[in-house]
Amino acid sequence: MRILFVCTENAGRSQLAEHLFNASVRGLHEGRSAGTKPRDAVYPTVIEALRLRGVDATSARPKALTTELTDWADRVVTMGCGDECPVTGKPTEEWDLPDVAGASQDEVERIAVEIAKRLSTLMNELEVPARD
Repeated sequence: MRILFVCTENAGRSQLAEHLFNASVRGLHEGRSAGTKPRDAVYPTVIEALRLRGVDATSARPKALTTELTDWADRVVTMGCGDECPVTGKPTEEWDLPDVAGASQDEVERIAVEIAKRLSTLMNELEVPARD
């Protein structure tokens, strides 16, 4: 299963989701992320939240949402891009999560925890085996 995580800037929520998903599914599935108006860089607070979870995202860069990415995906998860979120005809769900723009490290940590919970539900649905 190929999951596309989309938010506005692709510098926060969708980056967290992509990296946490890929770190957890052990190659059984693949996640990518994109933004409707990507920033120049991923927020440092997001890089730090991922580092604390054992994920190195220092080379991550925001990407623009393209037709190729939506065509690639089997499923789309949107996170706060509103009317700019893609309409793909593919299974899509909205995760209503606060934006990380201007958020403190503690706030980003809370958002990361919420994303991890939702990813756990998604991985159960995809029948990803639990880690030993």
